[in-house]
Amino acid sequence: MLILILFLIIGSILVYISKFNFTPVTLNLGAYIISDIPLFYVIIGSFTIGLVLSYLVHLIRAISTSLTLRGKNKEIKKDEDEILELTKRIHHLELEKEKINNGQKDLEPTDPNAL
Repeated sequence: MLILILFLIIGSILVYISKFNFTPVTLNLGAYIISDIPLFYVIIGSFTIGLVLSYLVHLIRAISTSLTLRGKNKEIKKDEDEILELTKRIHHLELEKEKINNGQKDLEPTDPNAL
């Protein structure tokens, strides 16, 4: 429903522009000359080309941002793995410290899920 309302508004604007800008103009595109085209065609064409170019710039930036975030996510995952390994190492060293302090030979955890 919102799209229908948006199309009606855009259509109304186009009708208003075409009603008051029907004057024939000559369009120079470098070596090409187009004569006697209504001014509203030039206005609508310029607007459409601007929208397309803006969308392309937005699309390129979105792809660039996505690739940057993908690289950062890989770096975060690598760092999280390193933190996990260091945590395991700290736990193992704490067990060795307790074993040395208490003079026990075997102080391994009985829980098979322990670090």
